[in-house]
Amino acid sequence: MTHPALPDEDGPQAPQIYLITPPQIELSSFPATLAEIMDQVDIACVRLALATSDEDDVSRAADLLRETCHARDVPLILDTHVRLVEKLGLDGVHLTDGARTVRYARKELGADVVIGAFAGASRHEGMNAGESGADYVALGPLSDTGLGAGALAAREDFQWWSEMIELPIVAEGGLTLETVETFAPFADFFAIGPEIWSNEAPLEALKALTAPIR
Repeated sequence: MTHPALPDEDGPQAPQIYLITPPQIELSSFPATLAEIMDQVDIACVRLALATSDEDDVSRAADLLRETCHARDVPLILDTHVRLVEKLGLDGVHLTDGARTVRYARKELGADVVIGAFAGASRHEGMNAGESGADYVALGPLSDTGLGAGALAAREDFQWWSEMIELPIVAEGGLTLETVETFAPFADFFAIGPEIWSNEAPLEALKALTAPIR
């Protein structure tokens, strides 16, 4: 499978769903859970975002989820671990430090691999990441997550970005039905993870949360 880029078609369209895995997954059952979600909801991209930095654990999870995702032609992006992307046959990396390591990642991975950058609530940092070679920028959180995240991404920043910048913008963190409705006109993607995995029925929680964009 070639490395696909995140969709960015011309013209207005509804935001797409960018699914983030839980920080811990049960390898015997999670691929089936993920497959069920992707078979019922249109998922643009999946990010493997484990809390562990153990290479063996990340590799085992990536091997299973890569098969599940690529069978459905969905890109699998790895959180943070630049040097594992090519080794594991994944489609890209999501960086959590704004623009700081984008140039390094691009040099290491080449032009055909997706590189995304989370820039917190800083539109300026997001612009720097884009200028450094990121394929998309994520801003957030959109509401208080209870984790002491500090500043919230502003609706005005998303509106400005949608009008002035061609690079896809991802809304991530603190998503609620209200914020999805509010930011939907300006976001290209909603990155959804913690909002659904604490629910006993994550598929139904995802459907409910994304009702305004489906």
